[in-house]
Amino acid sequence: MPEFSSPHTPGTFCWPELATTDQKGASAFYRGLFGWDVDDQPIGPGETYTMFRIRGKAVGAAYAMRAEERTHGIPPYWGSHIAVANADESAKKADALGGKVLAPPFDVMDVGRMAYVQDPTGAAFHIWQAKKHVGAEIMNEPGTLCWTELATRDTKSAERFYTQLFGWSAKTGMADSTMPYTEFSLNGTAFAGMMPIQPEWGNVPPYWMPYFATADCDATAAKTRQLGGSARVPPTDIPNVGRFAVLVDPQGATFAIVKIG
Repeated sequence: MPEFSSPHTPGTFCWPELATTDQKGASAFYRGLFGWDVDDQPIGPGETYTMFRIRGKAVGAAYAMRAEERTHGIPPYWGSHIAVANADESAKKADALGGKVLAPPFDVMDVGRMAYVQDPTGAAFHIWQAKKHVGAEIMNEPGTLCWTELATRDTKSAERFYTQLFGWSAKTGMADSTMPYTEFSLNGTAFAGMMPIQPEWGNVPPYWMPYFATADCDATAAKTRQLGGSARVPPTDIPNVGRFAVLVDPQGATFAIVKIG
């Protein structure tokens, strides 16, 4: 299974990070669901950054949502980081392409440099220039990040933005008889997707959502419910791909699981 000890390829998703209202409760949930080890690291007075690990290697993290996020009514969410060679240059390019730099590049101690960016359609993501922290040290095995998916109301604008910013290639087909689905790839390897937000979803904002691999989609969905979570989309087959589900943790953060093949 892929393990990483050096920075991820620029332009690929490299780190899933949970912003939550109950750090301890969320940590217990994901530990029970995926078997993650929990490593709480102090980052300031009364604050910790929770590293999730498999075999001692980092696969994601969680932190307590900031007061300003709660004040604006932002619910718990999984954030997505994209690896870049230079955070300052990537943020500047994102701005020139019509994105909005919500938080300009800043150093995260000696582990990396990052910025928070919103694409022209409203979906937000982080860019990550690795230093000591490369990002996820394991991917594409059960309990780790294997795919990231954008839901947006303007797929054409999003495709134009991301292909120009990161050099992604885009291939659009039909997920089913009614919904187009775009597959993003880099250097011939597909790693992300995009779909249009459907009217029946209600007034949801555009967002990126992580997919975690699982060995058994139905069992993981059932365990989610046992641990206090719920299923937004129950286990469902994707023709010629595998079986997936969209789940919600007890605090309200949405994520997906998928069993390939």
